[in-house]
Amino acid sequence: MADKRDYYEVLGVSKSASADEIKKAYRKLAMKYHPDRNPGDQSAVDKFKEASEAYAVLSDDQKRKIYDQYGHAGLNSQFGGGGGNPFEGGFGGGGFGFDFGNIDLGDLFGSFFGGGRSRGGSGVRKGADKVIQVNLTLEEAMSGKTMEVKFDREETCSACHGSGSKGSGGRTRCPDCGGSGQIRRGNGMFSIAQTCPRCGGRGDVIENPCPSCHGTGLQRNRVTETIKIPAGIDTGKRVLMRGRGDAGENGAPAGDLHVKIAVKPHEYFYRQGADLVISLPISFTQAVLGDEITITTLDNKSLKVKVSAGTENGKILRIKGSGMPYLDSPTNRGDLYIKFDVVVPKNLSHDEKRILEEFRRVHGENKSPTPNKISEEDQREYYF
Repeated sequence: MADKRDYYEVLGVSKSASADEIKKAYRKLAMKYHPDRNPGDQSAVDKFKEASEAYAVLSDDQKRKIYDQYGHAGLNSQFGGGGGNPFEGGFGGGGFGFDFGNIDLGDLFGSFFGGGRSRGGSGVRKGADKVIQVNLTLEEAMSGKTMEVKFDREETCSACHGSGSKGSGGRTRCPDCGGSGQIRRGNGMFSIAQTCPRCGGRGDVIENPCPSCHGTGLQRNRVTETIKIPAGIDTGKRVLMRGRGDAGENGAPAGDLHVKIAVKPHEYFYRQGADLVISLPISFTQAVLGDEITITTLDNKSLKVKVSAGTENGKILRIKGSGMPYLDSPTNRGDLYIKFDVVVPKNLSHDEKRILEEFRRVHGENKSPTPNKISEEDQREYYF
């Protein structure tokens, strides 16, 4: 076991790598060293097996925890082994509580390419899903938008039309697994089924791989998709476009495209669900005497707002139906809440001071004010 490399080193990731980082690293190595891409190259087969073994451990939270704490020896002891490879041959025990006779390592790797691989070397995999992000302004989120996005996607190889083979040779039955896609090692209840390293579980091999796609039947292209963003969408929501992800192999269905939405903060409007909030400054005299003012809404409409006489700082006015459209009911809209911010004048002129002094003389001042009572609602607002 002295010559067995560290699993993190095999995949080229750090010990703090996330599950996604581990998966991406394995995919890169598997695509590079896959036996179909390296026919007759035993070194590539060995590296493919080594990467697959590392991924099988590091993608499993329980096995990874044991490996991080005890290394290779810990995995061997958990499987009841005596220093051998826990992924090859028979097992002497079961620290994980599995029925080792039913383990199929092909299941561990089948979802790696974005789709499930059925047992028995069916040779088809659904294409991987794609996730892209689209940034919108709050105005665009309110009205909805049809836009074009560009991204990279796996598509059927134009040279071999997805067959993976150069010319008319096509695929032949894998001589190592006999077309089953699996190789079983060990005997009796302690045997284990492994994905065939030569055909990768497909059950067949390509004798003369296509030089354009190296036998995968797929090629990465820059594509453009037209996406319809619904009105009222918010940050974190996704638009699903079925069948617009990576192409599947051998005619298998394509994956889906997930468009993740991010709405940029607005300079003046703040969103709370389908409601909008805006802070509106008014003058001292407008607050005292009242007024009618005009504001521009988020959808660029003019709206007349009545400021009642005696409006206090922080008072909130609700305008029904002037907020964001509801995503599930775009004909209905949330409300607009206007919070009035009374601006106290500073650096008064001589005339302004004289007028206010006269107002104070006529109105009078309370030199010993009694504190206002705080309601339960105010307490929740102030303290919670």
